Amino acid sequence: MKIFNTLLLLSLITICSTSYAEKGLAFVHGTGKQTNALDDYWTAEFIDSVRQGLNNPSQYTVINCDFDQYMWDDTAAGCLANQLNDFITNNNIDDLIMITHSNGGNIARWILSNPTWDPSYGPIIDATSNVIALAPSSGGTPLADAAIAGNVFEQAVGWLLGYKSDAVKQQQVSWMDFYNETWLYGTQNRPATLKPFEAVIGSDVSSAVWDNDSYCGGYANQVALETTQNWLDDCSDGFLDCQSQNAAGTVWFLDINKTHDSEPLSHQQSRRTCFNLDTLLRQHI
Repeated sequence: MKIFNTLLLLSLITICSTSYAEKGLAFVHGTGKQTNALDDYWTAEFIDSVRQGLNNPSQYTVINCDFDQYMWDDTAAGCLANQLNDFITNNNIDDLIMITHSNGGNIARWILSNPTWDPSYGPIIDATSNVIALAPSSGGTPLADAAIAGNVFEQAVGWLLGYKSDAVKQQQVSWMDFYNETWLYGTQNRPATLKPFEAVIGSDVSSAVWDNDSYCGGYANQVALETTQNWLDDCSDGFLDCQSQNAAGTVWFLDINKTHDSEPLSHQQSRRTCFNLDTLLRQHI
């Protein structure tokens, strides 16, 4: 009887100690220095919809960091790590899902590839269950090469890239090839990331003025992305080739295979409530 009571007590202690643990959601923006990413990068509409997939929708955080820097920089990965650790600690998070966009996927992947780089990375890796990477720039983009070259094309991509920041240098195709072969996990012939890295691939841009779908995320953005797509492969979201987006981790889905009416997602639309993307994310988490 004493043994039974002891086991019962231990079971109750275990249940009580874990009952306060929570699933949490972190939204990680892309290139740029953000101070209000909720409004300026994601929109409240998108975040409020996606977080309803949590048992407790209040357990989310929106990251605000300077991602104009190299991914390993203290103001990039260091800032992300600090904000994630604060979120994990303050909310007893033991099941963290990161939703990243564009270059934010590279910074999350840096943490998931370099556990000994900084002591703050360990608790994040332990708590993370997976990363959902929306249009990740895992293989870089020719647009970064064009911007760094300083030609007239720079004017067309400035709103996407922030001109010649360190983050733009980092996203040049040859540079990302080097990082993927040396410092980063998840690409071909490299170890897998320490936690799953699932990519959502955007495959095209719609900008026909008569098509209502061209207005989701802002029509002017679609026109600009249609222009920049001329420097990319046929399969691209206007900023990234599909090949770059699926260079790391596993592909969760190609846009047209799951979106409403099989609509493609441009680089802008992959962080908006376009074509049921928010519903897909909500159901997935």
